[in-house]
Amino acid sequence: MLPPAHDQPLVILANFASDIAIDLQQSAILRQWSLQAPREIWLARPGDVLVTPVPLSPAFIRYACSLLDMPIDAISILTVPDVAGEAIADTVRSTRTLTSLRDLVAQRTGYRLLPTALDSATVALAADLDIPISPYDLGTRGASPDAVAVTALLNTKAGFRTAAQDLGMRLPAGRLCDGSRLPAVARELIGAYQEIVVKPDRSAGGHGLRFISGRDLPLAAESAAGQWVVEEFLADCRSVSAQFHTGEDEPRVLFSGEMSTRDGAFTGYRSPLPDVPERTVKELERWGLDLGDHLAARGYRGPYSIDAMVARHGRLYATEANVRRTATTTPHAMITRLLPSSPTPAWLMGTRRADRVHTFLEAVDLLAAAGLAYDPGTGAGVLLYADAPADGISWRYAITAPDPDRIPQLDRQFALLFAP
Repeated sequence: MLPPAHDQPLVILANFASDIAIDLQQSAILRQWSLQAPREIWLARPGDVLVTPVPLSPAFIRYACSLLDMPIDAISILTVPDVAGEAIADTVRSTRTLTSLRDLVAQRTGYRLLPTALDSATVALAADLDIPISPYDLGTRGASPDAVAVTALLNTKAGFRTAAQDLGMRLPAGRLCDGSRLPAVARELIGAYQEIVVKPDRSAGGHGLRFISGRDLPLAAESAAGQWVVEEFLADCRSVSAQFHTGEDEPRVLFSGEMSTRDGAFTGYRSPLPDVPERTVKELERWGLDLGDHLAARGYRGPYSIDAMVARHGRLYATEANVRRTATTTPHAMITRLLPSSPTPAWLMGTRRADRVHTFLEAVDLLAAAGLAYDPGTGAGVLLYADAPADGISWRYAITAPDPDRIPQLDRQFALLFAP
């Protein structure tokens, strides 16, 4: 997401609890994702409002505001109660948070709502506040039903496969089925490909993926109400992703990189995309721009991404789309904001486990003492971009440096610092 103009203050809605990526009844995983909400402070500018499902520690607020060169009281932060099974935008509307938010929005003209994901609950909240959703036109007063519908559809595995086939993308061989047919479809595809991936139709971040071979059969039937995608497992591949933005003008590429994963779950990212043939990168970008045209034609405006696998000799296979701001969008916005003179900054993000529990201040002091803390003067170092973790040891971090070759070195030093 590009930085907003100063005359367009934002209500930044960290709506990780949304039915766009996963069913709202999956409250445990939604609560886990919501712990990342403090990172949205890196999008904020003076006068903005951050609505978050988890509180931000005073130490983290001071840290972020210092690096962003703004006073700690320059933004307003509202913490919303966690209500299992409910979208955060609906929780705002049903609690006193709505009154507080209305009072803040009334203090300045031009506010726009910036959600993590576009869903019907967010559209209703924007209507209650009488403000548009960024980046939709001021006169629109929100996104159209078609935009909400295509967002929901393209965040499903089946919806993406259909659109990708229509747009000429290369896909892993696969089938869509309901839960009752899952065992039979799995047997059929294992017979053809030996190993397969079973994916819930609506999931994100690798949640719910299963990697299955013949020795894992037979499978139990799942709920007939649920939809599943069963795909050929592509061995010896690299996981890549490219991020885009579509608006009134033509869609554009924002950045691309390689994902690190564990058992199919996202664990980190490195950008720019390293050691991939140029033709492969161009193909990934072309697929993303074509998808942007598809989304724009249906009224969608905003960020989206394509995930893909790179096989031997650079052959590319599209796997899913994320029509929302993803785990990489805000760290990239943070890096580009801290390094405005670098058009394509080099950076990585990940999670590092410390050998013992640290407070946020202790972790910052450790980095400073080791000479690893991000230095605005050099544009290099480690950033703790998402506050202290709930368990005190699983730290989300980003690293950047003007010399891309220095980033792996900083990463190794950080690993030794936290877990010697």
